[in-house]
Amino acid sequence: MSVSASTIDDLRGQLLDAARDGRRVLAVGGRSKPALSTPARDDVVALEVDALRGIVEYDPRELTVTALAGTPVAEIRDALAEHGQHLPFDPPLAAAGATLGGVVACGAAGAGGFRHGGVRDFVIGVRFLDGAGTLVGGGGRVVKNAAGFDLPKLLVGSLGRLGVIVQLSFKVFPRPVERTTAVLTCESLADALAATARIGRGPLGVEALDLDPPGRLLVRLNGPRATLAERLATVVGGARVELLDADADRALWDDARELRWIPPEHDAIRLALTPGTAAALATALAAPLRFTLGANAAWVAWPRERPLAALDDTLRELGLAGMRLTGPAGPPLIGAVPAHAFAQRIRAALDPDSRFPED
Repeated sequence: MSVSASTIDDLRGQLLDAARDGRRVLAVGGRSKPALSTPARDDVVALEVDALRGIVEYDPRELTVTALAGTPVAEIRDALAEHGQHLPFDPPLAAAGATLGGVVACGAAGAGGFRHGGVRDFVIGVRFLDGAGTLVGGGGRVVKNAAGFDLPKLLVGSLGRLGVIVQLSFKVFPRPVERTTAVLTCESLADALAATARIGRGPLGVEALDLDPPGRLLVRLNGPRATLAERLATVVGGARVELLDADADRALWDDARELRWIPPEHDAIRLALTPGTAAALATALAAPLRFTLGANAAWVAWPRERPLAALDDTLRELGLAGMRLTGPAGPPLIGAVPAHAFAQRIRAALDPDSRFPED
């Protein structure tokens, strides 16, 4: 399957029609992240990309897949699983309808990003409509492709502000034959963060490393259960260790990937941080949270009854920035969001007439 010229023409026509009416457009796919896909201003309209669905090319021998941007992540996951392959960065919210285009526009990796890298490390090709309605391409459908400017990575985390993503190519990995998770119970948050640091820089080859405060540390490794206890013994200190069976392991990480731990009437916010700021965040933030990627990122469950401005103020005081995934329409970024002159130059090149939202 490939995207038809008529589909491209239809999207281009909607983009240019909106421009003639003095309105901007925001591409909308599966709506799994409503805070990112709901137009926040009257002069912004949603551009539905439902027609951009389907796998264009998949050759398991080449370990690459190309699909249209509106293709659900779950559909890609099932196709890869038939050949023992997967996207190892655990793209979030697949069960909620996340699409490939949304994964790239959001740029947030799941727990597997700790070892394997994030979205930008796996996207190798992109086609998108820029602000003038021109179909632009970068990268390719093979891993060894270094031609031209690295547009695929530029679109990662762009939040629909640089163009309408039409098609994407990813490299994929073989799925591990056997995987085991250990749950470590530490006495305090400080002990858990210290264990996180030891395990993260140790010799275990950890695939995922999450922390459920104050002291529940989740360590996922590839390999048989029989060797795991010995591998962990040198780094866990005095922590209590529980090895999960296959069903419990699968359920644990499925729930993490789908953010099922977030209580009702709370919204998901993704924070970038360093392990050194994790303790300060946990102390300052009176809301459920979970550290991921070895405490280099965090998910916050923010109560809808509390003003978002309170979280914004706290993050600014800590020098941290966050991205809202769920919740009402509004600015997607909060906290100490840095200003990037280079990003403004990129916007000026790809969208000189400001046909996409600016905030």
